[in-house]
Amino acid sequence: MTDLERLWDDYPTGPAPTRQILAATAATAASRRRRRRRPLLRSVVTAGALTALVGAFVAGSLTRGGPGGADGGSAGGEGTTRYAAFRADLKPAASCSDLRETYVDRGLDLVGPWGWEGVDPPVSVVGSARDDALVNGLTDELGRYSAAKAPAQSQRQVSSETGTNVQEAGVDEPDTVKTDGALLAVVRADRLTTYDVTGSSSRRLGTLVLPRIRNAEILLSGDTVVAVGADAATRRERTRVVTVSLADPAAPEVTDQVVYDATLLSARQHGSTVRLVLAAGLPDLDFVSPGPARSERQALRHNREVVEKSTIEDWLPTIAVDGGAAKQLLDCADVAVPSDTLALDTTSVVGFDAGSPGRVDAIGLAGRTDIAYESADHLYLAASGGWTGWDRRGDTVDCLRSCPGRSALWRDPGGTSSLFDFALDGTRAAHVASGEVEGALRDRWSLDEADDVLRVAVGPTAETGNFNSLVTFERRGTELVERGRLDHLGPREQLQSVRWFDGLAILVTFRQVDPLYAVDLTDTAHPRLLSKLKIPGFSSYLHPLGRARMIGVGEGPDGKGGWGAQIGLFDVRDPSAVTRRDVLHYPPGTEALAGSDPRAFTWLPDERTFLTVVQKWGARRVGYLSVIRLHEGRMHERRVKVEYGSDVDLVRAVPMPDGRVVVVTGDDAQFFEL
Repeated sequence: MTDLERLWDDYPTGPAPTRQILAATAATAASRRRRRRRPLLRSVVTAGALTALVGAFVAGSLTRGGPGGADGGSAGGEGTTRYAAFRADLKPAASCSDLRETYVDRGLDLVGPWGWEGVDPPVSVVGSARDDALVNGLTDELGRYSAAKAPAQSQRQVSSETGTNVQEAGVDEPDTVKTDGALLAVVRADRLTTYDVTGSSSRRLGTLVLPRIRNAEILLSGDTVVAVGADAATRRERTRVVTVSLADPAAPEVTDQVVYDATLLSARQHGSTVRLVLAAGLPDLDFVSPGPARSERQALRHNREVVEKSTIEDWLPTIAVDGGAAKQLLDCADVAVPSDTLALDTTSVVGFDAGSPGRVDAIGLAGRTDIAYESADHLYLAASGGWTGWDRRGDTVDCLRSCPGRSALWRDPGGTSSLFDFALDGTRAAHVASGEVEGALRDRWSLDEADDVLRVAVGPTAETGNFNSLVTFERRGTELVERGRLDHLGPREQLQSVRWFDGLAILVTFRQVDPLYAVDLTDTAHPRLLSKLKIPGFSSYLHPLGRARMIGVGEGPDGKGGWGAQIGLFDVRDPSAVTRRDVLHYPPGTEALAGSDPRAFTWLPDERTFLTVVQKWGARRVGYLSVIRLHEGRMHERRVKVEYGSDVDLVRAVPMPDGRVVVVTGDDAQFFEL
């Protein structure tokens, strides 16, 4: 900490601790091939990963296993020991035949004359917009960073060592830009470009076209880039991982390619360990549809027979390494069967060392989870409850509480969210506890862990009142048991954002004004409301600057009858009396991108300056870099036009270790004068 920092009242007394988790290589997941499947989740690579440093790892037993195959032996081969991947209530399949029977039995409940029916897309119901109406909200994988030391106080947040504004100390997230302070790597579509950023100006070094990948984002481990994106070699929703050596940054070289026949829900990095959460979807079987020569009854009978004859290869995802034949990713004995409350799917947790992407540790869940939250040593998977609806094409549609006039395809999947806790050990993950909470989780920001206590923010469902709640959980044996709760936050309002600290939570809800709630978590058994602040508009992203200040990025009225981007400066020195010190209003038709993608926000504590991307919609989409300096409790802004069109989403302000900033646009990377 510098002498200048010690003089500022909005700085902590010490840096937030980070943990470096060393990766361990693992055996390859094996087995057979299955047919292609219909994806239920779209590929999402986010900037984001998650929360405070957490609980102790639960030691597990090892059992003897044989080679992978029909009876579900060890993926490591004959004579190896099996890692105990499930140590709580989730039980692994006894055999491949038992696992296939589970899939088939549940699949028969979902098949109809037109194929799969009643399969709701991955949505998270996020609260109430009016009276008792519960509206759908898509699960978003936005990045957010949270770490705190002092009870009931905020704390300064900084970017990761690779320059990304992340959610969790020590847990990096994919982005389109990464740096080690000397080298900058930028990915645009399928093109990776390297820059030397040690001089007075940036210097382009080399360029590489990443093979058969689209919408790529990258992680950086030493001189290895791990690019994760959709597989461009097929129209099916598959995930491709391409690793690139930067040993010679002027000549980047592809070293490995791995393809998973599943879509990506989450990607995170701990040291050199990369962890993916994948969703396989339901298999694409040889279904028929009713027509002139086939009645609905005949089509239904045929489709049911197809499900009954399906094999385990149809249901389980595959992995293909370096162009080789696709093999079964999951050993049957490493797939757990949850309760029928989870939608039918196969969720996979895959870990590998960045230098050995083809050697993976993989376990699975024969059900669908739509939220993944990862701390330094735990992974939480959640299946959010709530009212959902769908049509025969799989399109998401809003459903009011009564769903008046809707067909039988509309249903209530349950107002309770399921929680699964996995302890992390290098590339391995082991299920150690389960729990559930009444209410709906908005997204991964709704979850946080500190001092072995899981904190959860939930919105209303049919199982709750029409308000938001904060609930804490502790591990008791293999269960996540409710420890404390605070209800009646934002009645009849939608939860917009959450920011967690060791002893404090800040929640923002919205209906017509922005109620900002400060909740004392110093006693997690008795969460206590400290203050409530109502202001026009809302904040969809919160970024703490230190113990005294916090930025809220969102939307609001401009005071002239219009509505646009809005940035507020909050005084949180006293959480029992939070105030807004200043506010910036942007013109109508503007949006601050950090509200939906925190990677578009950069805080420079030494300069008391933050940068965020603001776009304006009109005849054309224009992107501005809003440079905001804090001085005497006020925000002083200057705006620089930097991009147009879809390239606005790619703008990043990357902090360097020496205090300089590189601004990356759609086709360039240059130092930026603050």
